Amino acid sequence: MTKVQSLPRAATRGTKSNRESRTPKSGQATRPIIIVTGVSGAGKSQALKIFEDFGFYCIDNLPTLLVKEFLQVFERPSGLPTSRVALGIDIRALAFLDELPRVLEEIRLRGYRYRIIFLDASEEVLLRRFSETRHRHPLSARALHDAIRTERAQMLRVKEMADKVIDTSSLTLGELKEAISSFLGVTHGREMNLAIISFGYKFGLPIDADLVWDVRFLPNPNYIASLKSLDGLSAGVAGYVLRNPQARFFVRDLRQMLRRLIPQYIREGKSYLTLGVGCTGGRHRSVAIAHALAQELRHAGYAVREFHRDREKPV
Repeated sequence: MTKVQSLPRAATRGTKSNRESRTPKSGQATRPIIIVTGVSGAGKSQALKIFEDFGFYCIDNLPTLLVKEFLQVFERPSGLPTSRVALGIDIRALAFLDELPRVLEEIRLRGYRYRIIFLDASEEVLLRRFSETRHRHPLSARALHDAIRTERAQMLRVKEMADKVIDTSSLTLGELKEAISSFLGVTHGREMNLAIISFGYKFGLPIDADLVWDVRFLPNPNYIASLKSLDGLSAGVAGYVLRNPQARFFVRDLRQMLRRLIPQYIREGKSYLTLGVGCTGGRHRSVAIAHALAQELRHAGYAVREFHRDREKPV
């Protein structure tokens, strides 16, 4: 019979000791520390990536014995670039179960408030994930069935302490992001890193573009002597391109389509989207259209980075 490690009862949720451990001392820092834990294969690594998207500084598999030293770095004025931290701690830290109560007490004594998120999944799903990825289970000295069941039993008390338990058995990455967003109480409807890049087809497609549009159907300012040496950011070229009714319809329709698509990408867990707009040389039409589209999306509330890859290349 497997001996199951357990945590002291005083550390479980709902006890007076545990409630007090979550209350920072008056006047001390109240920066949040999220502890991300759970059974192996339930998606902790993906969860930490999501916390990074939400602006957290994340550390995975931090040994519990080093938490105190980490907090000392965290407290330095130049220690970390953010005031929010997510720590991934699980069964791989050999002293995890024995040391967790001390770690939580250390966090409380330093004036931080902590929250625990526990990721779980059904045994069937865990078996399938380990089989598909061929990753080793941390308790791999045992048969996989036994390792999963042993770890689940050992982690039960930690699960009881959790502020939030998320069963990832049937969740997509986007749904996991929604669950974490709800847990944190944040709205990420505009948290998409948008980039728009103009380019010239004769110099090749941008390798990082997710979606690409070809605007070579528009009249080319390159054949207008007074505009040839200018680029699409100049008033003359931009006016020439955007006075064309087809250009205005194109920007309008593209804006409307993206305002419908972007929330869907966010819902599916995508955090970065790069849009490419190309013309022949990447100097006139693509620059003017990309800039107009960027302005439209900014007006819609999105933060947009704008790049014009080939704008300064010789005609």
